[in-house]
Amino acid sequence: MRIDTRTIIALGIAILLWSSSFAAVRAGLQDFTPGHIALFRFLIASVLLAVSAVITHIKLPRLKDIPVIFLLGFLGVFAFHTAQNYGELTVTAGSAGMIISSVPIFTAILATLFLGEKLKLWGWLSIFISFLGVSLIALGEKEGVNFDWGVILLLLAAVAAAIYFVLQKPYLGKYSALQLVTYMIWTGTLLLLIFTPGLIEDIRDAPIEATVSIIYLGIFPSAVAYFTWSYALSKAPASIVASFLYLQPVFAIVIAWIWLNEMPAPIAIIGGVITIIGLFLVNKYGLSSDASILRKVPDQKGNEGC
Repeated sequence: MRIDTRTIIALGIAILLWSSSFAAVRAGLQDFTPGHIALFRFLIASVLLAVSAVITHIKLPRLKDIPVIFLLGFLGVFAFHTAQNYGELTVTAGSAGMIISSVPIFTAILATLFLGEKLKLWGWLSIFISFLGVSLIALGEKEGVNFDWGVILLLLAAVAAAIYFVLQKPYLGKYSALQLVTYMIWTGTLLLLIFTPGLIEDIRDAPIEATVSIIYLGIFPSAVAYFTWSYALSKAPASIVASFLYLQPVFAIVIAWIWLNEMPAPIAIIGGVITIIGLFLVNKYGLSSDASILRKVPDQKGNEGC
């Protein structure tokens, strides 16, 4: 299976915006706590999606699906962003992008076990090549990757994201990408309300640059990127879509270089090239022809859909 142009564009938007979020979070951490950054950005995203829900007349989810939607919100919003933000207290934006890029490894394993997707030997080898590329990017970081609590938290964020991607996949046959993302972000924001104390004070005392960074996070890496990612996931296998996350550290280092003046080393550039080669190989040769590419599940009318 080849991924079509529209899906590639959606993936590109999601990856570029998510890549920029590492630098934006690092910038916001100068004046906001990690919990306040997560809550503030998703309050903004929730408001935007509420406006969208009114305009598009989004229906409420089925009662039986609400527990899974809350689990998606916990994994994809609360757990992932809480762990990422606290992890970036001690880990640079480029290194954080590298660690989060371990998501495809976990996603490929989970998708193979639970979604019936099958990767050929070339697929697994290509994932390893891309992981080698991101490892070189990490070696090129000025500070390197230190195995402290920040790294552990970022690895936990990667595991949470992988479970979220695989758990989300079948429900994209019952709900549109916009519907599922709206439900997920709303429920995740509800969970983030535990960080409410002190948020108003942070907003009041923070400089305008820090506040604008969080507003940017809420509009683009949250509302827009989650929608385009879910759209892509509804059109292609989870293991293949997740492999594009290896591009995150490439973009994250470039954006951090421009935004935070974190200069990438030559070895990081080499790692970026290797990462892109691995992505090309897994997309072109990685998927087994007998794989259950888009697992069919009943749609809202009881028919089978993808």
